[in-house]
Amino acid sequence: MATKQSSSSAKNGRPLVIVESPAKAKTISKFLGSEFDVRASVGHVADLPSKGLAVDVDDGFKPTYELTDRGRQVVKELRAALKEASELYLATDEDREGEAISWHLLQHLKPKVPVKRMVFHEITRGAIDHAVENPREIDDGLVDAAETRRILDRLYGYEVSPILWRKVNRGLSAGRVQSPSIRLIVERERERIAFISAGYWSIDLDAATTPAFTARLVVVDGTKVATGKDFGADGKPSDKVVAIDEARASSLAEGLRDAAVSVRSVDTKPYRSSPKAPFMTSTLQQEGGRRLRLSSSQVMRIAQGLYERGFITYMRTDNVILSDDALSETRSIIGATYGDAFLSEQPRRHASKSKNAQEAHEAIRPTTPMRNPREISNELDRQELALYTLIWQRTLASQMADARGTTLSLRLGAVSSHENTDCEFTASGTTIEFEGHRAVLGDVDGDSENETEKEELLPALAVGDVVPVQACTPEGHNTTPPARFTEASLVKRLEELGIGRPSTWASIIQTIQDRGYVWKKGQALIPTWTAFAVVGLLEDHFDDLVDYELTAKIEEDLDDIARGRREKSDWLTRFYFGGDTLPGLKHLVEENLDQIDAASINSFPIGNDPDGNEIIAKPGKYGPYIKRGDDTASIPDDLAPDELTLDEALRLLSLPKSDDPIGTLDDLPVYAKNGRYGPYVQWGDPDNLPPGLAKPKMSSLFSTMSLEHITLEDAKQLLQLPRELGVDPADGEVISAANGRYGPYVVKGKDFRSIDSEEQLLTITLGEAIKIYELPKVFRRGGARNMAAAGPLREFGDDPTSGRKVVAKDGRFGVYVTDGETNASIGKGDRIEEISPERAFELLAIRREQGPSKKRPAKKSTAKKTAAKKTAAKKSTAKKAAPKAT
Repeated sequence: MATKQSSSSAKNGRPLVIVESPAKAKTISKFLGSEFDVRASVGHVADLPSKGLAVDVDDGFKPTYELTDRGRQVVKELRAALKEASELYLATDEDREGEAISWHLLQHLKPKVPVKRMVFHEITRGAIDHAVENPREIDDGLVDAAETRRILDRLYGYEVSPILWRKVNRGLSAGRVQSPSIRLIVERERERIAFISAGYWSIDLDAATTPAFTARLVVVDGTKVATGKDFGADGKPSDKVVAIDEARASSLAEGLRDAAVSVRSVDTKPYRSSPKAPFMTSTLQQEGGRRLRLSSSQVMRIAQGLYERGFITYMRTDNVILSDDALSETRSIIGATYGDAFLSEQPRRHASKSKNAQEAHEAIRPTTPMRNPREISNELDRQELALYTLIWQRTLASQMADARGTTLSLRLGAVSSHENTDCEFTASGTTIEFEGHRAVLGDVDGDSENETEKEELLPALAVGDVVPVQACTPEGHNTTPPARFTEASLVKRLEELGIGRPSTWASIIQTIQDRGYVWKKGQALIPTWTAFAVVGLLEDHFDDLVDYELTAKIEEDLDDIARGRREKSDWLTRFYFGGDTLPGLKHLVEENLDQIDAASINSFPIGNDPDGNEIIAKPGKYGPYIKRGDDTASIPDDLAPDELTLDEALRLLSLPKSDDPIGTLDDLPVYAKNGRYGPYVQWGDPDNLPPGLAKPKMSSLFSTMSLEHITLEDAKQLLQLPRELGVDPADGEVISAANGRYGPYVVKGKDFRSIDSEEQLLTITLGEAIKIYELPKVFRRGGARNMAAAGPLREFGDDPTSGRKVVAKDGRFGVYVTDGETNASIGKGDRIEEISPERAFELLAIRREQGPSKKRPAKKSTAKKTAAKKTAAKKSTAKKAAPKAT
């Protein structure tokens, strides 16, 4: 327990302890008992005023603070509590912002009792008792660094944001970490726009051995066969490889089906896999996104709750080191649970790979005593338990022995009779002989951490052995552009560049979405045309402000201020007014403002129509649009910049204009329009509506319809939706049919059920809908779905990359989508009945980018795709150049 107060001090009241959050106050109160008064500041109580600069740049950059609206009430309550207190413990987080909160509390509370700074990295009885008994003073260096960061951000926003308002659009903002983050996303989209896809073919040989296995063609007549990674962004292969086209692949495969295939080499080597380091903030966000399908802000919100309730250590850290006590406890749990053989020979002390790691806190781990997830499953909700389980597993695995095994690689050879061509194939498989750290990954149900390390067995073969062939199958592929950033991969890249800090990454990613610079399609982050304009403006006129190295250098300088190695006023003077070879922010703004051509910044060439007229994309006040002379068309909000090809732009411009109605219904005009959310029909005008109708009625076109061919009769049927079918006699609930973002469905109360097609919305009867609701509804990973007859749960059409049919299936670990070649589990936030074809294709694309899973081969039939079934490749000439502001 915490140290008891003396009888003399007790007469003057209890010590007042101030933490940041009510949840943390509640947990700490349980440890300190009634002898302490624990209260929350609820974050910052003071800040710079929202209006004006509030920084005197001519007097050492002195800031003017004011209490926030919430802060005024909090300070009032804390002052009242302080009157009865014997001493004050400031127990905010031990980082820049936490230190600043304590400093502001000190300034506004003006305590007349002793003040102590209390710090801890986990909320346990032992840690809190130790913090009470070992207080320190407020760290002026951390306070200075926090204040410098806040002033810096204000100067940046105050000077640069108004330029964006004048030259791009009102309401935009620039930020020290925000703007380079947007630049990363825009640069990736530019790469995708400039990318030229190339088609190539591979040949797989299915061996009729026990166990069966598959080998892939790798060499033809001594030259390496091209794979996707051998092509450049221009669609051209390396000079060192041979790219096989469909005709040659078919010919080679035909000539190999009856050829004598034999083993040319056998290579056996030891396999070892070492565990990863314990989690720090960035890796926790990455794994939370990859494995739990959570956003970075969701991960941090859940981790914050786990920390405040005493389940894990502090969650904002760039350190991967475990304390000596934690090491000892972790190794003790491993020995007791798995046996001493599963312990690493010596305690593993991992080193941080973060560019600007401060390492002020321990790695993220379960608090002492470390509890197995099963022990606390009734104390946590599903997401909390899932994240805690990740942390538990990663912590234990970090101190376990390497996984060990043997990797066998075979090289097979044969001569294709059709071309008398020598062909070599390779196959490899790994046998795990000792699980080591992998053992913990299966300790909690439903986990499968690394699908690429699953065992794959190959038969025992020797050089010269003949390998019977069951099938030899050519298959077409297309190269794909660089993957867009996800929240997790963006955090990883920011960390690699040294931009931002663990405490800021999640909020920055949320901010760039909230302010309309970025939107999400599935997990991918896609820049808007506004982001293109802002990044182009900053690159052309304020390149230092979005330079990655200079941004990282600012983080280093803030760390130096925190350590007392730099003086904040001198540093801010140099940043704002300039010094040495740096021009300074003030000079940059004054020099560049009149040179910025708004028309050029906001124009992105797409191409020229057949008559030579230029088509450009532009961000606009009411959404992005394309322009050809005086002719314009809206760009749908869900159309990514790399999808706005010249052909797509011409299609949008050719759509019927919304000014002329396609007919009338009940004396009101009916229009067919193209809007930000796609094509739709509209009944009525805003200024000409019948009684009871507040706005024109609108309905989206079916995916099988087009504006060019929409008729008045089509529009009448669409405008019936949503359509009330009637009342279910079983429960008296109304059933309706409607079309949604993820496809057609029927709904009864809050119970949604998908139906087969959009056309069915117009014909489905009450009886048919009731039968759908009579089918059992099973809740599994990925949400609810209807259990119907055996077979695919849903069909999505042909995958744009592989050309294969994509379906949803029910598997051992839940629902997944597959094209027969690649499998991808649906995300935690996805419902199978709502997943669109585009989302299914995206899940498969993400899975391909992670690399192929090594699966135990099953015996394959000759019904596999043959050369006659061609995989369509994108036309390389259809890709436009990367847009650059003109």
